[in-house]
Order: sequence, then C-alpha cells, then structure tokens
Amino acid sequence: MNPKKKNVLMICCDHWFADLMGCAGRHDIMTPTLDYLAEHGVRFDNCYSECPVCIPARRTMMTGLLPATHGDRVYSDRMPMPQVATLPQVFRDNGYQAYAVGKLHVFPQRDRIGFDDVILAEEGRYEFGVVDDYQAWLGENGYVGQEFMHGMGNNNYLTRPWHLDERAHPTTWVTTQMMKTIKRLDPTRPAFLYCSYAFPHPPLVPLQQFWDMYDDAELCAPTGQDWLDDRYIFQALREPEIDYSEKEKRRARRAFYAQCTHIDYSIRSLIGTLRECNMLDDTVIVFLSDHGDMLFDHDMVAKRCFYEQSAKIPLIFTGKPVSDMAGTVRHDLAEMADVMPTILQLCGLPIPSTVEGKALFDASLPARDFVFGEIGEDKKATRMVRRGDYKFIYYPCGNVKQLFDLKNDPTESHDLAGDAAYAALLAEMEALMIPQLHGMDLDWVRDGRLVGYPAPEYRPTPNYGLYNQRGYHWPPPTQC
Repeated sequence: MNPKKKNVLMICCDHWFADLMGCAGRHDIMTPTLDYLAEHGVRFDNCYSECPVCIPARRTMMTGLLPATHGDRVYSDRMPMPQVATLPQVFRDNGYQAYAVGKLHVFPQRDRIGFDDVILAEEGRYEFGVVDDYQAWLGENGYVGQEFMHGMGNNNYLTRPWHLDERAHPTTWVTTQMMKTIKRLDPTRPAFLYCSYAFPHPPLVPLQQFWDMYDDAELCAPTGQDWLDDRYIFQALREPEIDYSEKEKRRARRAFYAQCTHIDYSIRSLIGTLRECNMLDDTVIVFLSDHGDMLFDHDMVAKRCFYEQSAKIPLIFTGKPVSDMAGTVRHDLAEMADVMPTILQLCGLPIPSTVEGKALFDASLPARDFVFGEIGEDKKATRMVRRGDYKFIYYPCGNVKQLFDLKNDPTESHDLAGDAAYAALLAEMEALMIPQLHGMDLDWVRDGRLVGYPAPEYRPTPNYGLYNQRGYHWPPPTQC
C-alpha cells in the first residue's frame, strides 16, 4: 500500500446525541473507548444534523449535500440517492477499496451507493422486497424469523433484555462482520470502511450484561423547562411520550445507555482487528451519529425536532494520522454536510464540486457563521438557525418562535422569545432564517416577517401499529 494514503474507519450510530459520552461531561454513561479516542483526537462539540431523521441525514452524510439540494427534508424512503459523487465513490475513484457493514438506509436497499460491497442489516425492512444479510444469517444459524420476537417496537421505548444469543444481537453481528471484512481486505490498496450500527435506536433490547452495568438511580434525570404548554405544536411533539410511566422512562434510559456502552466496547474489537492486521497506524477513525434522541428531555422522545438532544451529534476524528491535533475540542459550528469534505481532505483526495459542506481542518476557509436546519412539511414542520451562542427555532403551525441562549442555558430550559430585552436579537435571527426557506415555506412569510398559519385544535392520533412494531419474520412478511 502507498504509505502516504490513509485508511478510514467511519463508525456511525443512530440516535446517539452529542453529550452522551463521558468526554462530553456526562458521568452517568460508560463510554471509556470513545473517551480515550476523543482525548487523543479531535472532538467537535457543536455539530448539527441539518435534518434530524435517518434518511435525510444519511443522504447528507454520504453526498455532502444539504437537504434543500438532495431533496429530502421529510423521510422519503422511496427516493433514490441523488446523482452525484458519493463519499465511497470518491474513495474508489482514487484507488481505494470501500466496504460497508450495517445500516445504509437508501433506496433501493441494495443500492451500494459507490461501495464495492455492502453487508446489510436494515432493521427488518421487508416492505421493499429485500431480505438483508443479517436476516439471512439468522436463518442460516437457527434463528429464522426471530429477530423481533422480543416484542419491542422500532420506535417504542419499552424495554427488555435481548432474547437470543449474544452473537445474534445486531450490534455484535455488525461488529463481527466488520472485523471479518477488515481481515479480507486487499493489503496492496488503502481502504474506506463504514461500520453503521442501528443502535441505540429502539428497539431497546440490550444484552443482559450491559443492562446490569447500570443502576436507574445513577442516571441523570430528564431535563425540564418553563415553556412547555398546551399549544398545538407542543402537544403534537409530546404525543409519543405521554403514555410512558415514570418507571418505564427510567428503564428506557437505562436500556438506551446500555446499548451505547455495547457499541463503545465493540469499537475496541474493531481497533484490535485493525492493529492485528497492521493497519491501525495508517487509519483515521471517525465517530458520529445521524442525529440524537430526546430520550424524555422536555417530555419528548426520539428525533424530528431541533432541541440539542435531537439535533446535535457527536463528531470525533482520531487515530495516529491526526495525532498532531490530539486533545483538541473544537467549539466552532459544524454540520453533517462537513463530514464528507473533511474526511476527503484528511486523506488528500479531491472534494467534488457538488459538495456543500466545508472541510473542517482547512484553515484557509472562514468559520461558519450559522447553521440552518429543516425537518418536515406537515403540521410539525420545524426550522432552526444556530448562530453564535443563540438558537432560533420556528414552528409555522401556530407561528411559534423560540430563542435560546445556549451558553447560559445549554439545556434549553428557558425560552427568551417573549422577553422584550431580546426582541432585536429575535428579529435578527428571523431575518437570517427567511432567505434559507424554500418551496412551501415561502407561504409562511409576509412583508419580510414569519407569520406561519393558524394552528388547528389538537386531537391525539392513536398509533395502532405501536410505533412501527415488527412481528414474526418467517415467512418474510410482505406489504400490500
């Protein structure tokens, strides 16, 4: 292998929010591996997912395009990838081998989006006519159709321990398949490796040994606030959370933490495999998540909003090739679109002209002034601007505006939008947001101001599918 060419191991999780690591100041979570890697690498503590839901975020991650360009700010699970150079394709075009293991979340499901090969684990999505590699492995190893017989839903926060052998747990399986992939690499060519874990995203089914590592009483309590009221948008955002008892909430947080620690420990095995294959010294390791999870902060769960725990993601670059920056914590604004150009620049590869993000280690580029985020086109549509220490969140349904001082109020417990002392700042943030709006959003603007539209009466909508509950997967289910 050309010694000047670096390998890359990119590790992506789902629902892991930025501050849920010991290195980010949380002492109730066990992440010794990530803490060590961050201590000896570079951690960005103000990186945002521009559209905090799985598919749009991953489209941005793999193309460097913003949602307005790649076309999805909703969750368009039948939208093909945009016809631009993807991150793995750029690597392959420059002599690399590129392999992915785990969750890709693209359409069609077997679209390799530029990888040489993808070993797929797609959370039981049979509706597109694909049996993924994990499900095939289950069938070949005596577990046919049993992946979801634990009874926990894919967007539900009830929990119980994993019901099959440890080797059949999706986190363990993805780790094992990535280790095997590393061992099969061509030693004469550099490699781009993408290890994509579906957890800690529900179902909350941790291995018993990781569950046992935590005690409910040791976990930080969910964050409260003084602004949650009965306005339509807040009732709608809270709806998935209201049915859980306090005991169930405590158990959910414990299970979520356990699933994070399982991943943290699994990363040690990936690093060990790189070391034993004599690849570690030439490998840049990247850790991130597609978005976060409210996990009962502000009486909410999951994602699709722009409070810190949903929208801000972990981003770590580490390994011997970046050791000259070891111990750095960057506070400047970053976003998902920056991941692709930053990795390419670290490897000395060309950045496609289509990329809209910036290479974060390029000192010649100016610091980003603000980050714009957008999610949804229905009554829960949300837009966000983060600039400096302040964040402006806008809900057009009911014309609800929120302003937070993240320096003095990092948990967003106090909304400043109604404070006359901040009226000028609120107007500045609104003026900054309006030029970013497009499509249907333009109907929310009148005479240069955000006016939105009247909110209807709130009526709860029962979810009879129990938030994406799966069932017995043999024979493979079909969808009409």
